[in-house]
Amino acid sequence: MLQRLRLLVLSCGSAGLLLVVLCLGAQNLNDRQSLNLGFGKTAPLPTGFIVGVSAVLGVLSGGAVAAVLLPQQRD
Repeated sequence: MLQRLRLLVLSCGSAGLLLVVLCLGAQNLNDRQSLNLGFGKTAPLPTGFIVGVSAVLGVLSGGAVAAVLLPQQRD
């Protein structure tokens, strides 16, 4: 159980750190696109930020799935 929690905290921490770096790096980008979500449009966001957010979500979901599927150790 401790190993699962450690893996989940590590993936959340690394995803948060990547998101902070991504937000700092996307400050001065001029090429901005908006996404059509079907029920509305998002605010105009830089293309690199959209791709980076998808990478951060991949890191977060991959770490969560790895923590859930980690085999239990029997005593």
